[in-house]
Amino acid sequence: MLAYQLIERKRNGGRIEPGEWQELIASYLRDEVTDAQMAALLMAIYFRGLDHEETATLTETMLRSGSSLDLSHITAPRLDKHSTGGVGDKVSLILAPLVASLGAVVPMMSGRGLGHTGGTIDKLESMSGFRTRLTLAEARSQIDRIGCALIGQSDEIAPADRRLYALRDSTATVESIPLIAASIMSKKLAEGLTGLVLDIKRGSGAFLPEVERGLELAHTMVALGARHGVPVVALLTAMDRPLGHACGNALELEEAIHALQGEGPPDLMRVTYALGAEMLVLGGLAAGRDAARRALEVAISSGKAAAKFREIIAAQGGDPAVVDDPARLPQAECCELFFAPSAGFVASVDPRRVGFGVIELGGGRSRPGDPVDHSVGFIIAVRPGDLVREGEPLATVMARNAAGVEAGRRALQGAIVIADEADYPLPLISHRVTLEGATPYEASDTPVELAAQP
Repeated sequence: MLAYQLIERKRNGGRIEPGEWQELIASYLRDEVTDAQMAALLMAIYFRGLDHEETATLTETMLRSGSSLDLSHITAPRLDKHSTGGVGDKVSLILAPLVASLGAVVPMMSGRGLGHTGGTIDKLESMSGFRTRLTLAEARSQIDRIGCALIGQSDEIAPADRRLYALRDSTATVESIPLIAASIMSKKLAEGLTGLVLDIKRGSGAFLPEVERGLELAHTMVALGARHGVPVVALLTAMDRPLGHACGNALELEEAIHALQGEGPPDLMRVTYALGAEMLVLGGLAAGRDAARRALEVAISSGKAAAKFREIIAAQGGDPAVVDDPARLPQAECCELFFAPSAGFVASVDPRRVGFGVIELGGGRSRPGDPVDHSVGFIIAVRPGDLVREGEPLATVMARNAAGVEAGRRALQGAIVIADEADYPLPLISHRVTLEGATPYEASDTPVELAAQP
């Protein structure tokens, strides 16, 4: 009866009290509350929202539904980064070994693909034998040895969120600020962090396209971190076009490996260095963002970052030789160029269409549990604003068969628009959010009221 009452109350705009959240989540984990009832509540939350205290209570309840990674014995800064999800976003694959190579401890917990966006765990599992399902004991042991573990969410950490995450994905309730914030922060707070950096995506390919909603989400998560003594910095970055060139699991892993060797696309590297600099400053490993960026560049140019990635891969059962020979990753059976149908400017490269195109090729899931073909995807060669000639190659389709090539072509025909003129794309990094407020990125130190703070 409790679930029915809470669904009805939230549907009508009421609030759920802390004790009721605790009882509800406990009952759901005991299967006394059904998925259908929880889905109805999620939809009511999607439309009615949660206030700040409800969001904090839901976060705390999901955090306490499982165990936490106890790293309190480690004196080094314990840092992580999380993205709200994008297409071509392989930054986590680069940042974890990069920041760990500079003395931080990085217990990075990531997820699988959600909606049209790719997932770090799926990308890592492109490597044969690579284990992401580590127990907390295994993760702690590996972190003690090498300072980093790249893991998926297990039954031990925030099991309530794990179930709700899958339910949100299948009920079109992903784009809810309190649900996104509670989901991310319940997992990140379970990692025993001393600092967290968030990459909040904005633009047509983001779950929250509007800058105002991105800022609201950033403020919400920064405040949740502060409640638990974890300083959080958020950057708002563009997702009105894919990040980098590669879109698809093994393709993105290969591009991340090239980035660790100093050969990453400029947009990918700028976002990576910006987020990494925030991590190093939060951890006290650099005096400022300029010094931090120089340290990150040296770690890549010296080979330290790539060496750390080899170490992580070997520790988790993968083949570290892929760092030196990415051709050992899964390779698509068919590879075909996609050409410009006319001359003009690239008006848009729609990340949603590209992301759903990867799923149609078999590189993502239409339903939970679907198998994933890690080899398929796209290499996008152009950016919005580029001037192209008729017949010029714009992208490459990587598919398992001829039917996949045609599906990929259809996706790109809808995604890449050629026109007589093109608008400017969004700034790659637009805002920086801390507990003190939001400022334009690389602007003054005086916060401006760009969105309501919690």
